[in-house]
Amino acid sequence: MTVDTIDMESYQSISDIFLEACGRYGDKPAFSCMGLTLSFNDMQRLSGQFASYIQNHTDLQPGDRIAIQLPNVLQFPIAVFGAMRAGLVVVNTNPLYTAREMEHQFNDSGAKALLILANMAHLAEQVLPKTGINTVLVTELGDMHSFAKRLLINTVVKKVKKLVPPYHLPQAIGMRQALSLGSAKPAAPVPVTLDDTAALQYTGGTTGVSKAAQLLHRNLVANMLQVRESVQQDLPGDSEIVIAPLPLYHIYAFTLSLVMTDCGHHVVLIPNPRDIPGFVKELGKHKFSSFAGLNTLFVALCNNPEFAKLDFSNLKQTLSGGMALTHAAAERWQAVTGCAIREGYGLTETSPVVTLNPHNEIRIGYIGKPITNTEVMVIDDNGQTLPNGEEGELCVRGPQVMAGYWNRPEATAEVMQDDWFKTGDVAIIADDGFVRLVDRKKDMIIVSGFNVYPNEIDDLASQHPGIVECAAVGIPHENSGETVKQFVVKSDPNLTADEVISYCREHMTAYKVPKEVEFRDDLPKTNVGKILRRALRDQ
Repeated sequence: MTVDTIDMESYQSISDIFLEACGRYGDKPAFSCMGLTLSFNDMQRLSGQFASYIQNHTDLQPGDRIAIQLPNVLQFPIAVFGAMRAGLVVVNTNPLYTAREMEHQFNDSGAKALLILANMAHLAEQVLPKTGINTVLVTELGDMHSFAKRLLINTVVKKVKKLVPPYHLPQAIGMRQALSLGSAKPAAPVPVTLDDTAALQYTGGTTGVSKAAQLLHRNLVANMLQVRESVQQDLPGDSEIVIAPLPLYHIYAFTLSLVMTDCGHHVVLIPNPRDIPGFVKELGKHKFSSFAGLNTLFVALCNNPEFAKLDFSNLKQTLSGGMALTHAAAERWQAVTGCAIREGYGLTETSPVVTLNPHNEIRIGYIGKPITNTEVMVIDDNGQTLPNGEEGELCVRGPQVMAGYWNRPEATAEVMQDDWFKTGDVAIIADDGFVRLVDRKKDMIIVSGFNVYPNEIDDLASQHPGIVECAAVGIPHENSGETVKQFVVKSDPNLTADEVISYCREHMTAYKVPKEVEFRDDLPKTNVGKILRRALRDQ
């Protein structure tokens, strides 16, 4: 089935949309973080300075990749829009990554530049000699604030909380200095088309190797326009206050922040939503209109007694994605806030939104209907289309579907059937167009909205000298939706579960680390020796 059409002819890039919004909304607030608000005019000026720095003080050329490794701070949107105005390709990088994960992503993307928070710069020091990155920018948490507040924030982070390990990057330049240098000369316009690459967005793979979805300006512009149409049903005006707690390096929040900017809304960035008391305190400062979250965050907030005391009188929209929304979380959120949650569905490879519950027809337990210009179907194991009501693999066709996996034609061919993207998720399409997810065909584990691929965990854990073989699976978890459990066959009889977990924690991001370890004499396998993860999950 398909829904309506959108007209993309008036835009050639994300920068076109951004600059048009800046011209339209001017002095209205665009982004806020830690008490500082930047207007659309500020965003245009600062992103222009970042672009000018790239053009006049580096050897970077249009099409080169820049890795941006930041939490939700004002520097993030400034750098993204600035890099795109200079024609660069943005490589969104998780600030929680370990050195091993950073090295893979930087080399796989061919990044030539890096913007990183000082808190992670010690890891960059380890990694950069093994990469092709020559341009390095470092920024501190409070860098966009006035002198007094900047000094206070950065001193507390470094001296009191001790969150900035020592590092030595003599080739690096501070972001404030880069913006100052860029202010001397206007950024030159760069001709960019819809068919140019805008971003490399990393996702896992069944082989355990993280790979990049190559998202063109066409893909992201299309999804912005598709989602904007739906968002405006709830927020028809401009200057609404939008709370953005989800990390901007994640495609869900990345695209949604672009949409809200285009609509002229005021996006409030939350650097650390895991600090629920601090998050609730910040929410109390805003009469917010829109909230984008996921199941675990809704549950955590509703469990905080101070959250229920907030003023929700202006809350018109709550969006959910990244992981399945439970009935209990949806019902409790509506009871506390008075606002129903609109669940959607998407993937990194689809920029990301595919389906969304209509604002006037929300159906809990369903991921909604296809958004504008999007077709969905389900197929059987032979690739044949199935009728409505039958479960099969969900496939998507639309302008938001990626160009392919970066430098991985074989991996691209595995997921594309003609111009249909095979999601790996099992779904049922109802006669009225609503889609319900049944199961995941892939072995992917979703921890608090983050994709975790078990082969990556197994590849690492199996390097422990005391482990013969292992298999990671996802198990239900009340707070995170799922968590990782590792089944292990050991050669060292003295090996403990804590030692396995500690070994994994040294080498990978926290949400990927197994929370449970179970030792087995052997693991269930097929007749060709492939480990049966489903059997382990069922057990």
